[in-house]
Amino acid sequence: MKHRRGFNPLQRMASHRKALHRNMVTSLFRYERIETTKAKALAVKRSAEKLITRAKVDSVHNRRIVSSRLYDEGIVVKLFTNIAQRMKERPGGYTRMIKLGERPGDASEIVILELVDYKLKTEEASDKKAKKEAKKAAEKEKESAAASAKEEKK
Repeated sequence: MKHRRGFNPLQRMASHRKALHRNMVTSLFRYERIETTKAKALAVKRSAEKLITRAKVDSVHNRRIVSSRLYDEGIVVKLFTNIAQRMKERPGGYTRMIKLGERPGDASEIVILELVDYKLKTEEASDKKAKKEAKKAAEKEKESAAASAKEEKK
């Protein structure tokens, strides 16, 4: 019977599981969007949401607790100053899982785990593309103007 089994051990030893959680939560806070298996995402989601809830109240005690779970101080600072402030009004549910389908090798379910207020950078990419095209057009115009100036001199 599987009564009162509180978490999924992910078929790993405790130290490996703890390191896995730490690394994946750090990656989630760094990139705000990660791709992983469904089982790992469910486990990491719990850890991440608890840390975000801690970070909403900025105190020395909470910073020490979060720092003991995450070893990257830059990510701890980002969590308290950026992510927690964006989630201030939200009572919970800071992450979402988007199903991608099955992995070809072993048919395990793959999901994207992301922060709820994550926005794709499609607008910035299109702006960069437009700037690059405008720059190329300006360079071609310069070249053609230089070529026509040479022809006029002859």
